[in-house]
Parts: sequence; structure tokens; C-alpha cells
Amino acid sequence: MRLTGIHVIVTAGPTHEPIDPVRYIANRSSGRQGFAIAGALATLGARVTLVAGPVALETPAGVDRIDIETAQQMAAAVDAAMPADAAVMVAAVADWRVAGAAQKIKKAGNGAPPTLTLIENPDILAGIARRPDRPRLVVGFAAETEQLIEHATAKRVRKGADWIVANDVSGDVMGGQANTIHIITADGVESWARLPKAAVAARLADRIADALRR
Repeated sequence: MRLTGIHVIVTAGPTHEPIDPVRYIANRSSGRQGFAIAGALATLGARVTLVAGPVALETPAGVDRIDIETAQQMAAAVDAAMPADAAVMVAAVADWRVAGAAQKIKKAGNGAPPTLTLIENPDILAGIARRPDRPRLVVGFAAETEQLIEHATAKRVRKGADWIVANDVSGDVMGGQANTIHIITADGVESWARLPKAAVAARLADRIADALRR
């Protein structure tokens, strides 16, 4: 098979960042696109390590899955999974975490909301792109609600990724069954028509295989 002997790390889903023992910050990522990509890569023969946030999805056939909750845990799992030939960072990782409270935060009784102190989370995509043992292909995802191509193009350079797969999430993409993507590379922008997420995954896996075997 085309990717036999190739190790790919895929991240998928959201992260949950605790506020206190009963509350957390999260987002609407379902993990479906990342899981579909992991499965498509495994179908092509790759050894796939899937680092998954808290989602209710079955593990794709032939994929090794590591479940995490927080961005810090995801960063540690990605680090432990290295080395890899490619990294496909699909997960919607929280940029910030809360300096969490040891006990449940109670209402003050005066109508004033609690003050939450935010701490920046590790930048998993930039971190893997800057490693001495960097994968040969580093693919990031950009979920945007405006200026999609401009923001994704800047992100590719800022993070040091080879490709950024950009999608507009202002509609029903997060949690939905279909996706419209744009692949940003050093050579320009490649835009795809709206496809089911499984079809996006299969096509992207083929493109990754071509890049790794080139």
C-alpha cells in the first residue's frame, strides 16, 4: 500500500480546559474530520497515532488512539508519539486555559461574575514544526469565520507548517457532516468544492501520500 512504513500523527476533536472541578471551556468541534482523516491514512497503509480530545466517536480501523482532555495533555501525547513522517493537526485546541479553582466556584451574591485568569496553552502545531526531528510534512488546520484565506496564509508562515487546511466554520461545519476546504501551501491556494467529510479525508490522504512519496 502507498503509505506502508509511514507513521502519521493525527490530532482531532476539541480540548476541555477546566475552570473548576465541574466546569470547563470547550468548543463545538465534533472530531469527525480528524477521525475520518486518520482512518483514510490507515486505509492507505500508514501507521496512524490518533490523539483525540473528548468526543463520542468510534476509533477508525487500524488506528492507535490516545484519549486526552486538555491542550497540555495533547501536547504531551504528540511529543510522546514522535518521531513521525507526517503530522496532521486537525484538533481545535483551546488557545487558553484557566488557572483552575480547586473547588466549585460559587456565586458571590452581589451579581458580580468571578474573575478568571487565563494562561496561554502550548502551541502544538508550531512546536512540532520547530522540532529538530520535525516530520517531513506538517499539516495544520485553520477554522475561521472571516478573511479565511488571509488568516490561513498568515498562520502557515507563523506556525512553520508546510500546509494549512482552511475552512469557514461560521456555518454548520463544526458538528456537521460536510466540509469545504482550501489548502494553503508555499505555492498558493487550492480550493475544493463542498464534500462529505469522509470524501475530504480520502482525497486529503491521497494528497499526503503523494507528497510523502514524491
